[in-house]
Amino acid sequence: MAVSVFDLFSIGIGPSSSHTVGPMRAAARFAHLLAETDQVASVRAELFGSLGATGHGHGTPKAVLLGLEGSDPETVDVRTADERAARINDAGRLRLPTGRPAGVDVVLHRRRTLPGHPNGMTFTALRTDGTEVLRRSYYSVGGGFVVDAENTGVRATQPTVEHPFSTGAELLSLANTTGLSIPALMLANESASRPAGDVRSGLLHIWSVMSSCIDAGLSAEGILPGGLKVRRRAASFARQLRAAGDPAPHAMEWLTAYAMAVNEENAAGGRVVTAPTNGAAGILPAVLRYYTEFVPGAGPDGVVRFLLTAGAIGLLFKENASISGAEVGCQGEVGSACAMAAAGLAEVLGGTPEQVENAAEIGMEHNLGLTCDPVGGLVQIPCIERNGMAAVKAVTAAKMALRGDGRHHVSLDKVIKTMKETGADMKVKYKETARGGLAVNVIEC
Repeated sequence: MAVSVFDLFSIGIGPSSSHTVGPMRAAARFAHLLAETDQVASVRAELFGSLGATGHGHGTPKAVLLGLEGSDPETVDVRTADERAARINDAGRLRLPTGRPAGVDVVLHRRRTLPGHPNGMTFTALRTDGTEVLRRSYYSVGGGFVVDAENTGVRATQPTVEHPFSTGAELLSLANTTGLSIPALMLANESASRPAGDVRSGLLHIWSVMSSCIDAGLSAEGILPGGLKVRRRAASFARQLRAAGDPAPHAMEWLTAYAMAVNEENAAGGRVVTAPTNGAAGILPAVLRYYTEFVPGAGPDGVVRFLLTAGAIGLLFKENASISGAEVGCQGEVGSACAMAAAGLAEVLGGTPEQVENAAEIGMEHNLGLTCDPVGGLVQIPCIERNGMAAVKAVTAAKMALRGDGRHHVSLDKVIKTMKETGADMKVKYKETARGGLAVNVIEC
């Protein structure tokens, strides 16, 4: 287990973890490397592959500009981000984290890629005479994770965890040999990095941000930015559902509204939690809100168990396949999130480790082959509705698994392997390039 649950669930800014959060982090990382020199007159940022193809729709240039000024996705003021980026862009100048002014140029290469990953970027610091001070390339590999191109094969030193696992089979074996639940195993492992109480409080904070995002989306109306003129609908859904009275008969419709609310906030550049990505950020919070609102006895302990379980499943996808739409299509984002949410719900509804694994497998199996084809390169169509549909699918997967005894023909490991192979076979035009699928068959207006 090389990744923490807090890496999977990180607080950031919309609309995309790979195209907004990751590039902002990479740009800030590069900018801080310049702290020891006063020779920088300008910085050139080049975006390749999917970042170049759909960067404008995903807010990548804005993220890069703010990152070069030292902003962080978790703390950047989302209310002033657009204004700040526009000011920098208009002036062609920014202030590096040291306070030193520098010129800036962002170039989008729509048909060129770097060798390591579809989401590549190169930053170059230049002197007044145009000679290079420093050059670095980075890859945004999904979920806001950033890899330095010079160290793609190097892992940071990880703490020794009590119950290491890298496959679903190993996770189930640990549960059987120790007698511990999946969240108990995860809590023990997370406690290698921080006290158990901090793990709990940290996860409850993550949930509070997720829940606030749902509430914000359920109250906001208007047109989403980007030019497609997509109307926010979650608030209207919520009004109609409240007027219907008792929410219980409409639980699945509320679930859909919760998911759409988050992804409308994400599309508007609001504060969201990667779960495991921004494009799929509405699924897990929606299912968790469904649990807290509609399951008797739900409480903070259940929320923590839910997130730890979902995190365990997310780690398996991150380590053995991909959570990047640019690498394996939307099956890596919405599919992974659906599996994670299904597993979390199965756990808090009383499922055994085998039933939890089965729920995750069902959630992913029925998202295999899902393409990433955003219209206009925006995380709006089909992304917002797709999150609502996947949230319903996650609840269904959990309940299907709980009706069985955990035994099933296709293991989670096999479906993760299949997802990775399917992504490798998928044409590039269906992997977040906006050059295939709905992206070319829907007229922008």
